Amino acid sequence: MTLLLVDAPSLYFRAYFGIPESAARAADGTPVNAVRGFLDFLATLVRGRHPDRLVCAMDADWRPAWRVELLPSYKAHRLDAGGLPGAEIVPDTLVPQIPLILEVLEAIGIPAVEAPGYEADDVLGTLATTQPGPVEVASGDRDLFQLVDDAKPVRLLYCGRGVAKLEDCDDTAVRAKYGVPAAAYADFAALRGDPSDGLPGVPGVGEKTAARLVTRYGDLDGILAALDDPKAGFAAGLRGKLAAARDYLAVAPKVVRVARDIPIPDFDTSLPTAPADGDRLLALAEKWNLAGSCKRLVDALALPRR
Repeated sequence: MTLLLVDAPSLYFRAYFGIPESAARAADGTPVNAVRGFLDFLATLVRGRHPDRLVCAMDADWRPAWRVELLPSYKAHRLDAGGLPGAEIVPDTLVPQIPLILEVLEAIGIPAVEAPGYEADDVLGTLATTQPGPVEVASGDRDLFQLVDDAKPVRLLYCGRGVAKLEDCDDTAVRAKYGVPAAAYADFAALRGDPSDGLPGVPGVGEKTAARLVTRYGDLDGILAALDDPKAGFAAGLRGKLAAARDYLAVAPKVVRVARDIPIPDFDTSLPTAPADGDRLLALAEKWNLAGSCKRLVDALALPRR
């Protein structure tokens, strides 16, 4: 009874930038490239992974205040300086497509779940932790490597090169990719940094050094404890870099780690085999020129389960 968890913002942003607006418009000229691409991504995932359960996670808050309080630089480069306070820079033609995605998902019967004060990542983390396995998480967000857990199991379907070329990642794949186990990925990412999220990392510490530190000392707590031990064997330069970043390292892992216990309302995770509201879906498909994408997804849902 595999549960497929979809990082909806990750995929609809990828769809928006991957499909030209000119190639996907409604009859009135409104761009629907993100909607069409996102639905096609879902159809590809359902056909290829054969899930029994499916949930799309949404951002209720793309830059939660509790993360910003810990690390003010968190996603600060994505702020829309000319718009509303705290607003994210999102292309004008993508903004109206997000509610349409939600309408189509509701008509089909696929739950779109969010939690006030949290990101889609936190919804994914909570569901991956609390729902019975096996679980597969589809996302292009590297931070979600931390969810991989061979014991449950939880796998990350990493869509960094697109859904058609997704990487099916277990713990061995994470170790091969980054040199650390999935359970240590958050600490590794805090050390290395991630400009896409406004995480500065420790200056002078790249991926290889971060992996070496995590492998030797186990986690950031172990690294910080070793800093105070003159016998720990740090090179002088590296010890100085880590010591100078001690305040950052005290908070960064809390920012990088996804929440795993946020309150989420009860809902049915069962994969629908037919649209929940066929008439509404047909009306949406006709109005927004989405007939092909809607049909591909509905056909995929109707396929026999393995």
